[in-house]
Amino acid sequence: MTTQLSLGWPAPAKLNLFLHINGRRKDGYHELQTLFQFVEHCDYLDFKVLNQPTLKLHSNMAGVVADSDNLILKAAKSLQTRTNCQLGAEIWLDKRLPMGGGLGGGSSDAATTLVALNQLWNTGLSSSELAEIGLSLGADVPVFINGFAAFAEGVGEKLVNVEPNQPWYLVLIPEVHVSTAEIFQDPDLPRNTAKVSLDALMSSEWKNDCQALVAKRHPQVAKTLDWLLEYAPSRMTGTGACVFGQFEQEHEAKDVLAKLPASIKGFVAKGANKSPLMLRLAQP
Repeated sequence: MTTQLSLGWPAPAKLNLFLHINGRRKDGYHELQTLFQFVEHCDYLDFKVLNQPTLKLHSNMAGVVADSDNLILKAAKSLQTRTNCQLGAEIWLDKRLPMGGGLGGGSSDAATTLVALNQLWNTGLSSSELAEIGLSLGADVPVFINGFAAFAEGVGEKLVNVEPNQPWYLVLIPEVHVSTAEIFQDPDLPRNTAKVSLDALMSSEWKNDCQALVAKRHPQVAKTLDWLLEYAPSRMTGTGACVFGQFEQEHEAKDVLAKLPASIKGFVAKGANKSPLMLRLAQP
């Protein structure tokens, strides 16, 4: 059995800088417009290539279940199936991003798995082919494979690379798990925001159509948002629960982090238009 080890593959968090819900399709999915940007705060994955098609996952977090529903294992299995690859992998996940926080951690882990194993197994798929596999795993996976800040339409799969400012963010993590499926199924979710051109969106005030509903359903989110709004322009990311405020300087964000009540967790990270995963892929 080979023991080719490849360490330190980042799976970065993302923020939705805005999120507009434009309507619901007949298949139940929602049409949306959103702007994704990465932040330099990541899960990390290590891989050991095996010369048999076994897949095994280890994690440092109790809540991560290594079963057939796990997105990391689904991603690896999908790549094996698509390319008829007879190699396998043992995978270690160092989980640092909160689960159910709207930061895309599970989707990012899946994307990093596809990108890393495509290189390590020499399966030779293009990033658009990997994104096709990724979309079958989750609507957010392609943006992590694409690797650049992007304006997204459709269900999130139509991507245009963009270069917004890269400020410092203070991201706060309320102690609550928000179900994306429940938010999108809620009859009170606004679903009629008019579609706007990218140019108009980039120059208008940004909002998240899910924010009011999530804050109403989860008082912890409302409370955290109210606290952060005292210090900076702040919004919720995705369907929550995490909220973020933006700052010009790192020390400004860290000063506010130092004032956090003990009941709220958070971190400071730089916005990034190029994903840390792309930088890792360029290394030997």
